[in-house]
Amino acid sequence: MRANTVRTRLAASQVVVNGWLSIGSAYSAEGVGHSGVHAVTVDLQHGMLDFADALVMMQAISATPATPMVRVPGLDPAKIMHLLDAGAYGIICPMISTPEQTKTLVDACRYPPLGNRSFGPSRGLLFGGPDYVAQANETVMAIPMIETAEAVDRIEEILDVEGVDMVYLGPNDMAFALDGHVGHPRPKSEAALLHVLNAATRRGIPVGVFCSGGDEARSRIAQGFRLVTPGNDFAHLSRSMRDAVRMTLEDTSPEVAAQNGY
Repeated sequence: MRANTVRTRLAASQVVVNGWLSIGSAYSAEGVGHSGVHAVTVDLQHGMLDFADALVMMQAISATPATPMVRVPGLDPAKIMHLLDAGAYGIICPMISTPEQTKTLVDACRYPPLGNRSFGPSRGLLFGGPDYVAQANETVMAIPMIETAEAVDRIEEILDVEGVDMVYLGPNDMAFALDGHVGHPRPKSEAALLHVLNAATRRGIPVGVFCSGGDEARSRIAQGFRLVTPGNDFAHLSRSMRDAVRMTLEDTSPEVAAQNGY
């Protein structure tokens, strides 16, 4: 079976840089997959796309060195299994707060006897190879997203669930839950992030986190996070375009600059 680069890098104590796609485009998915990232996550929770978009985006990612992963909209085993059949090598599930929810996620990602994933690998065979079914349980990753106050309080129970391959932290929802806003500073949620990081690290479970950009990603790596997502495609696109507009107008005449608000 084709290797899961996320797993192999983590096993070698290497950092994983993860791309994040919220725009439904196979073309941009392919471009991000060739950008140097080790994995690319298609966001079906907050991204502006659906299953049909995710399918062609994963096909595009398959033509790159990056490993395809998906953030599902929620804890729906049928949808999770469908996306695994479509070729996802990792499932990030949002708003996991209890060990029971965690077990439901893990079971949906594992074939019997380790779980209850239904047989029907479809595109998984095309991407993974003819031994996909035999190797999927050791290759596909089940990744609960920790972003609620209850999840922080019950993190030890969540980590006790057999089959959790990684936990992924959502700083903004955690800030809403614990600090009451998504602005800065956010001392309660920052303390919670480190609490989860330390609890997982003690057990040898890697922790990933969404970041605002490359600078934050570097600081998170220094804290001990093993997978970092340095912003999503739309943020990078709009930020780059704003920077290009500013650079274009920097040396224009005062009259033109004034017309454009500079």
